[in-house]
Amino acid sequence: MKEFDTNWTRDEFMAYVLIFCSLADCVETEEESQMVKQYVSDAGFKRIHEEFDGDNDYQSIQKIRSAIDRFNYSEAELDKLVEEIKTLFLADGTFDIMESNMLMGLRRVLKD
Repeated sequence: MKEFDTNWTRDEFMAYVLIFCSLADCVETEEESQMVKQYVSDAGFKRIHEEFDGDNDYQSIQKIRSAIDRFNYSEAELDKLVEEIKTLFLADGTFDIMESNMLMGLRRVLKD
């Protein structure tokens, strides 16, 4: 999994995950972008988003798994991450089936 290792900080990791999730319904709203920007500067948001835009879903998931391993997330931290993802999904006032499916899939990825 070396090819998927990153040098992100924890906040950059969180931004990447939230960008990934914000596009679950194929629409990234301003509210979702603002939530991501709570973790990184505007320049950091742009840089992380450009990296995300260059990745396919498989690469994104592998990078997320690799970062979780590198940061040695505890069960409690993973639960907190899932709660943050739920908050993101509700940021635009809706929680549709695509977001629900993304959440179920990410739970498996995060806790696998």
